[in-house]
Amino acid sequence: MIDKSSPLPIYYQLEEQIKKQIESGELQPGDMLPSEREYAELINISRMTVRQAMNNLVDDGYLYRQKGRGTFVAEKKVEQELGSLTSFTEDMKARGLVPSSKLLSFEIVPAPEKIANQLQIKEYAPVYEIKRIRLADQVPMALEIVYASANLIKGLTEEKVNHSLYQYIEEQLHLKIGHATQSVEASIASETEGEHLNIRKGSPILLLQRNTYLEDGTPLEFVKSSYRADRYTFTIHIKRQ
Repeated sequence: MIDKSSPLPIYYQLEEQIKKQIESGELQPGDMLPSEREYAELINISRMTVRQAMNNLVDDGYLYRQKGRGTFVAEKKVEQELGSLTSFTEDMKARGLVPSSKLLSFEIVPAPEKIANQLQIKEYAPVYEIKRIRLADQVPMALEIVYASANLIKGLTEEKVNHSLYQYIEEQLHLKIGHATQSVEASIASETEGEHLNIRKGSPILLLQRNTYLEDGTPLEFVKSSYRADRYTFTIHIKRQ
C-alpha cells in the first residue's frame, strides 16, 4: 500500500490510494474511513502524515468530517460546464442521473421594477414566478427562482414546468433559445435555503444568476439559483486569444 523507499511523499501515496478506492467504488459515498490512529498503526506511519493526507482529501472534496463521529466519503459532485446553455434536466440526464423538481410555488405576479428591467418589459406586466427545488437521483441540488414574461411564454402550466421548461419553449412554442449571461458567487446558506437543500444554515452554497435570451435577443428568463457547494461544481474551458 505504501512504498517508503519511493521518492513520492508518504502522505501523497496515502491520498492517491484512498482516491483510487473511492473512484473504483471500493469506498462508497457515506462510508466511514478508519481513524487517523488506525491508519497510522495499519501502515506504520505517523498520525501527522495521515492527518495531512486526510486534510488534503477533505479540501479536495473527496472526504468530509462530522464532529464527534469521524471522516466519511463525500458524494461525488455534479459538474456543469458554464460555457454551454443547457437546462438542469438536460445536464442531469447527460450525467446518467435522474432529474426531478419539487415545485414550491407557481404563480403569475406583476413584475417588480428589478424583474421588469431584467426582462425588458413594463413594470407590473404579468410574469411567471416559479420557485422549485431541483433534484438529481432524489437529492436536492439547487433552490431555483425563475421569472419569465407571461406574454411571451403563453400557456405555461405546473405540469409543463415540472417536465422541462426549455423543452416546452422550443418544441411547443417554437421559440429558439439563443444565449445567456450568468454569474456565480460564493455565499452561505440562509435558514430557508438550508431547509430546502437539506444542509445546515451557514453551509457553503454557490449563487448563480442567469439571463437567458432568444436568438433575436428577446429576454426569455431571469433565474436566481442557490446550489449546494458540496454537491455541485462549475467549470469553464478558457482559450488563449
